[in-house]
Amino acid sequence: MFEIRVICERDDADRIGQTLAAAFDTGPARQYPSRANKRTRLYFTADHRPEASAVDSSREH
Repeated sequence: MFEIRVICERDDADRIGQTLAAAFDTGPARQYPSRANKRTRLYFTADHRPEASAVDSSREH
């Protein structure tokens, strides 16, 4: 498990969250204003998705 931090424009936060959720198993984003309060900081707890071949081979046994 690992943490991902993204600093982005507020309008991009949803799209970034969806993109990361498609690539990793993520929890909900923790969202805070940036220090300059012009952008948003997003924090995700994430984990790698199991590879499809690993999942498929475990079902064969």
